[in-house]
Amino acid sequence: MTQGTEAGAPERAGGRGMSFSVDGWDPSYGASLELEGELAESTARIDAGVEVPVDRWRAIDPDLAGPIPDALLFVDGVRRVEAQVWIDGDPAHRDGAAGDAKDAKKDAAAGEPTAALCASYAAGVVCCCAAGAHLVVAKLRRGLFSVAPHASDIRTTAGGYQAYHVTIKRIGAPVMPTLSQSLQGKLGDVEKIAATEARGMSGDAIPAPASHPRDSTNDLLIVDGPLRGRDRLPRALGYIKSHHATYLPPELNALVGTLAPGQRTPAFLMGTSWDRHSWYLRLPGPAGAPWSGVVRIECPADLAVAEVTRLAGLSQRTLGRFASAAYKDSRAPQNLYPIAGLERELRRRLGDPQLLYRALRAAARTR
Repeated sequence: MTQGTEAGAPERAGGRGMSFSVDGWDPSYGASLELEGELAESTARIDAGVEVPVDRWRAIDPDLAGPIPDALLFVDGVRRVEAQVWIDGDPAHRDGAAGDAKDAKKDAAAGEPTAALCASYAAGVVCCCAAGAHLVVAKLRRGLFSVAPHASDIRTTAGGYQAYHVTIKRIGAPVMPTLSQSLQGKLGDVEKIAATEARGMSGDAIPAPASHPRDSTNDLLIVDGPLRGRDRLPRALGYIKSHHATYLPPELNALVGTLAPGQRTPAFLMGTSWDRHSWYLRLPGPAGAPWSGVVRIECPADLAVAEVTRLAGLSQRTLGRFASAAYKDSRAPQNLYPIAGLERELRRRLGDPQLLYRALRAAARTR
């Protein structure tokens, strides 16, 4: 298929120290030049006897009469690649004479165009308390992620993209997964900032309704996704709603598929590239596949066993009431209502992708 100039031809730009072009391929279909690669995963180390001896593992029922927090703070973030761009080689190396063969090779590499990502990302917090569900914090960022040392900020009529220089630590590692990891890391940083502001009600945090003030020391933070990098946040749980690996040995993993709604496994200590406590919990919902409605919850590794058990009990008493229904959400029941609503609002705040894409192409034409 032949693409027209507007749809397929890359737009080029020059500027002070950096020029770039925008790939004409729709980023929702990936890149026109496939640069993806596989990333290795660590094997988890498991200590299953943290809460209950391994020979006495059983499903744990919820204590519905136990206390619940005054507020649940749901933290989530969204990201979107607006365009893949190509940053032209550094003019200082493109035409310069090299002193020796090693320098010549280095200069040739520095003079080559490199792939980069222009992305938007946002994080926010929804508070569910006696006043109802209300947005507490929402933060938006845009970034240019590139391995080019001379990459600089991109300014467009629809907003600016801050340049982040990414280092490839392993020779021969694919570029795009490395850039995507850097983007995910920046999103995690913004999620942590949003959670901290929601707790301290500082910065641009939106205060709770005056008619329902809450005790900020009696809340529970639910982070959508692993807790890695945010495990220093107090009273925080990581909420993992999809499963890509089984961590428990087969004889213990079999318990997960037998959990009834509201039940959980005993807590266990797991370690990959970082350590944390974890347990599996089944949310309420219609009967289905053995792991239907099962989520995995995380909390920091350095907590005392009594605190781990307390947090596990809180997850049983609180999360089930936010479980979604299949007719409202295709990811039901794991995609909790507050998280789904927060995702929609954050995506709305990212802006119109077509408008942002056109603004990038227009910026690429400006010299």
